[in-house]
Amino acid sequence: MPSGDGWQGEVLRDLRGGTQQGAQDSGVRADHASPTGPVPSAQSAQVPDAVHDSAPPRQTAAPHPGQEQRAVPQDSLSQQVDHQESKQQPTAPPSGQDPHGAPGSRPVVDEELAGAVRRKPQHGESFAARAARTLRRTLSSSAAREVDAVTRIAGVLQRPVTTGRQIAVTSIRGGSGKSTVSALLGTTFAHYRQDPVLVLEADPALGSLPLRLGARTHRWTTSDIADIVKPDMSLLDVTGYLVQLPDNAWLLPASRGQVGAMLDSRAYERAVVALRRYFGVMVIDCETLPAEVGRVALAAAHSRVLTTPATPEGITSTYAVLRWMQGLPRHVIAGTVVVLTALMPRPGIDLDEATGKLTSTGASVRVLPYDRHLAAGGRIRPELLAHPTRQAAARIAADVFHLSQKRH
Repeated sequence: MPSGDGWQGEVLRDLRGGTQQGAQDSGVRADHASPTGPVPSAQSAQVPDAVHDSAPPRQTAAPHPGQEQRAVPQDSLSQQVDHQESKQQPTAPPSGQDPHGAPGSRPVVDEELAGAVRRKPQHGESFAARAARTLRRTLSSSAAREVDAVTRIAGVLQRPVTTGRQIAVTSIRGGSGKSTVSALLGTTFAHYRQDPVLVLEADPALGSLPLRLGARTHRWTTSDIADIVKPDMSLLDVTGYLVQLPDNAWLLPASRGQVGAMLDSRAYERAVVALRRYFGVMVIDCETLPAEVGRVALAAAHSRVLTTPATPEGITSTYAVLRWMQGLPRHVIAGTVVVLTALMPRPGIDLDEATGKLTSTGASVRVLPYDRHLAAGGRIRPELLAHPTRQAAARIAADVFHLSQKRH
């Protein structure tokens, strides 16, 4: 794994110079690109008892001219999520960019397949399980403990940052839930934080992240942004090239759903350097290891998530990778959270024993439980996730964010 400290140090020096220069202009960036301000402490005491429960809509920057105006409904979070299914119009290049050669907007799901993938989503857990949990909370004191735990997690997730945090999510085999975990982390950060959140796809191999996040169309990609975003652009300019998500979050896909899309490490570095100053948290859905872009993203990230299926094969290969990581600088494995994704209601392994064995390497380990809604694929609707899934997503997000603040 290459060391990303060299190019990252140069980036920080460039950013300091850009900041000094930006202080002399009209202050447009200060109005639109300040992701690092402190979060009012009163929010920690008012967090809901679930990660994605309904929350008051936030004020977001008005779209750039040429971008469709999106009015956020006031009723519920589910309406906020459903809103972005409205068809997006292609955005005009901001800041006077030359439109010649600009890519056309493409649907995430081909129109010929729309009927095949359309289905009624189901809840992550059965009605009986939800009723039983409600009864237990009514008859015991677990509700107070649960609220206290969520409040502590919210306190971690709402900590202010001085520079944007990069959280890389990767895996060592396909089908491990890498894009699913990336989507869950992105929506969790966006729910709790007030600064802008970006979910960036660094896996051009027909990744599923746009579909999981509910994007209808995509136009600009990570490699496109590498040559478009300039230091003098405001957040308002930049978001004109991104897919808007609920709760002050944005998505940048790695491809337009076409085979053969390319993203090299140099383009990835330029894109991250250009974007990191605008967002308090960046969740990066990387390529499966040992791809070059994935290695670069892991080296430069402030913390890492390694997803693996909760199967004998997944545990065996992940343990081997963690043993290899022990030979790298200490901060690499210490800043890594392994997420065991349960692919079936009753995994074929002893989760407690597997967790203990993987933890012995120095990495943190969390389990993402089986969820019928996640297992069915397609767009993730936060309101349909099982309660244990929402709790697990919040804990994973808090763990990786806490680790990200330990590395400067």
